[in-house]
Amino acid sequence: MTTAPTETAAARGGAAVPLSRNRAYNILWSSQLMSELAMEVAAVAVPLLILARHGSPLQLGLASSALAAAHMVAVVPAGMIADRWDRRALMLGCQLLRVLGMASLAGALLLDRYAFWHVLLVVVLEGLLGSVFDPAEHAALPQVVPPDQLSTAVARNAARPYVATLVGPGVAGFLFSALPLGPFLANAVMFALSSVALCFLRLPRGRAGTAAGAGTPDADAADGTGEADGTDGADGAGEPAGRDIAAGFRWVLGQPVIRTTMAWMMVTNLVFSALLIVLLAMSGEDRVGPGELGLTMACFGAGGLLGGLFAARLHAVARPPVILLGFTWTAALGAALMAVVPTGLPQGALLAVMAFFAPLANTTVLTYQLTVTPDALRGRMSGVAGFCSGGAGVAGPALGGALTGLAGGGTAAVLLCAGCLVLVALAATASPTLRRFPAPGPRAS
Repeated sequence: MTTAPTETAAARGGAAVPLSRNRAYNILWSSQLMSELAMEVAAVAVPLLILARHGSPLQLGLASSALAAAHMVAVVPAGMIADRWDRRALMLGCQLLRVLGMASLAGALLLDRYAFWHVLLVVVLEGLLGSVFDPAEHAALPQVVPPDQLSTAVARNAARPYVATLVGPGVAGFLFSALPLGPFLANAVMFALSSVALCFLRLPRGRAGTAAGAGTPDADAADGTGEADGTDGADGAGEPAGRDIAAGFRWVLGQPVIRTTMAWMMVTNLVFSALLIVLLAMSGEDRVGPGELGLTMACFGAGGLLGGLFAARLHAVARPPVILLGFTWTAALGAALMAVVPTGLPQGALLAVMAFFAPLANTTVLTYQLTVTPDALRGRMSGVAGFCSGGAGVAGPALGGALTGLAGGGTAAVLLCAGCLVLVALAATASPTLRRFPAPGPRAS
């Protein structure tokens, strides 16, 4: 099986440049950062707008549910699209449409033409386009980064969402208080800048469309089209979309390591998302002030950002099973301690410790997934992973609310979450796949 394509210079036989001078990688990184920052801004600005226009809690819930539903509906087909179509064109098209969506909302506010249906439409559009952009960006990463730099690139990508989490909400609040259309205009500008950057992105023309059973790279590099031709039919443009999507699921389910780690990450994310809601409920019970509560949640972002900065170094020196099992048991221990420490900043400190190790675990898993997945299937693999993590993100808050109600209080609910994480840790420790998680390496033909 052929090795996945790498950064263009390396593919031509030249020495790979450092990531800091890798033009294509920096374009991808900054484009996704702008997307994630805009999403964090919108996550705060949209509820503020609805409330300022005397919207109801039902409208708030509808907006949140619409975003989640759009993501869940689109993410798996989006992975198939990322494998069939030109990834650069997909990303550029998504950003241009996002510019139009955010600009239309800013224009409506400027003209005093606010309508809830318009907000809902922009939210759904954002969910759909974000779901298409993400698999294309993930699948393009190994095309611009050499294999020996992939773990470092994934680690830097893992730090990116925490940057957006730290910056986005504060920016949204400041801009909205100054001018309600400000956050949406800023988002339109960010998407426009991302679009301009993507115009200068160059991806390698050929793809190694090598799913199981394929033996040769795509021939399109020779004819100059730059499109994948579907060496095994799994990514073929002539195949029905449903068959293409099913091929992606079959490939993922047929890989024991990828299948196991996706299940592990989905369950861990589910419980962790529930835990965050439980901690908010506990803070409300103990009447933690808004300022301290904000700092508590900021600890989570700060811990993740620091973890992302050190993830590449730690990934280089620690064995993958130690990383994965260590993160699992650290999360379980941290959750258990949250039941006994005071609410507020002490719990925030534990959140920071748990978040510090999350990018390292993500780097280990994602580096392996991107390395062993054929280029012709990377979009679909990313789509399946996004569906699993997105499902956990949607169900987790509901689970946290249900646990808080059933347990009769935040402390008991935290202990339930800790117990779930202990079960996850025990299952991970008992799993031969996770105990012997392989170090990533290029696939041989």
